[in-house]
Amino acid sequence: MTDVTALFNEHHASLWRFLTRLTGDADLAADAAQMAFVRYVERPPAPDNIRAWLFRVGRNAAIEAARTDSRRALLLDGASGRVPQADPLPAADEEYDAADRVRRVHAALARLSARDRTVLLMREEGFAHREIAEAVDTTTGSIGTIVARALDKLAAELRLDEELPT
Repeated sequence: MTDVTALFNEHHASLWRFLTRLTGDADLAADAAQMAFVRYVERPPAPDNIRAWLFRVGRNAAIEAARTDSRRALLLDGASGRVPQADPLPAADEEYDAADRVRRVHAALARLSARDRTVLLMREEGFAHREIAEAVDTTTGSIGTIVARALDKLAAELRLDEELPT
């Protein structure tokens, strides 16, 4: 069995970044990353590709947590309207523009399929095609095509977002 501390130090930051980009929620990403390492300790996988296994388990944990959050949100929407909500403080122009770009990219990513988002975000984290293929349960030979199509879809979503009135 691999030293868990060394494994954590080597992969946690990258896993957390991937999950944050995937979900758009740093807290949810931290919880899902933690769950991946807990599951590693409980039932370690075969040692051939632990990194891809951690990312797959983290992704699945994040998706399940997002489902749970959406169910809770539906329940809260039906509540008596007592849930406090506040608008964010206004930011300077440059911060606003940067936040708007991030929002547009997150929105465009959210409109992609879960597989396309996963492939693009894992590619951004520097995963090899073999690792991405394993995480999304496909062949290594098809990953190049899947990545290219996902990039085209993302570009189209971003262009569509630019055309919409704000």
